[in-house]
Amino acid sequence: MKKTVFLGAATALVTPFNSDGSVDYGALGALVDWQIAEGINGLVACGTTGESSTLTDDEHRKVISYVVKRSNGKVPVIAGTGSNDTAYAIDLTRHACDDGADAILCVTPYYNKATQQGLIKMYETIADASKVPMILYNVPSRTGVNIEPTTYKALANHENIVAIKEANGNLSKIVETMAYVNGKLDLYSGNDDQIVPLMSLGGKGVISVLSNIMPAKTVEMCQKFFDGDIAGAAQIQYDMHFIIDALFSEVNPIPVKAATSAMGFGTNTLRLPLTPMSQDKMNKMFDIMENLGLKVTR
Repeated sequence: MKKTVFLGAATALVTPFNSDGSVDYGALGALVDWQIAEGINGLVACGTTGESSTLTDDEHRKVISYVVKRSNGKVPVIAGTGSNDTAYAIDLTRHACDDGADAILCVTPYYNKATQQGLIKMYETIADASKVPMILYNVPSRTGVNIEPTTYKALANHENIVAIKEANGNLSKIVETMAYVNGKLDLYSGNDDQIVPLMSLGGKGVISVLSNIMPAKTVEMCQKFFDGDIAGAAQIQYDMHFIIDALFSEVNPIPVKAATSAMGFGTNTLRLPLTPMSQDKMNKMFDIMENLGLKVTR
């Protein structure tokens, strides 16, 4: 049996920046500490939400190393090491393994894309180079390429490929995928608005944007489902609908960066081509946050 990386909610961490655009490691450390204190089940460093595509190579490596050291083994740390350049993905993967990451998260190759056979070859090659388990990350709305169910079936046979972060939004295709992989791959939701639906298909939890600002509630949603309180889990999913909608009212991570900044974790600074959230949408999001009991500095 393959090892499950985590059960419940893992936060796809923002990467806080100083006002000059440099990485704010103090704010990142405070965010990691708070996440752990709130009971989060795992942390993802340098994913899409962490603005990995505009981190320099040195920053990417340092952020992974910092999160691993700061978490100090209290929760699993998953390092985003995907790239559209397989050789670079392998290099980042080896660094993450050497620095103590518990797993890697590899997105599909953006821009140059790939055939399904190319995806199989790419993922197998990276997995062969990794000392830790790999989670496949499918988000076709951002990369322009989708992992098909039969491709998951082929990849499920690799001993080091253990899970899927699925954000294609197509529940019928996810059912087909789970039928093909036959228990060989764990499933995590990559969409906060589909946590409970995907857990009903055997999912082990979520890699979440929402949990940057509401880690305890996201964990509770998953735990209620695990405990058999399906109605309770569904109610939290319903209760979180409006904040999730606000967090994705502009391109991720624009809204969540505004939200974490308002909660005291760094400045509301992003790197171009991302720009700060529109004031109108930000005010609406802050209203929702305050209604949920979060303290916001406007």
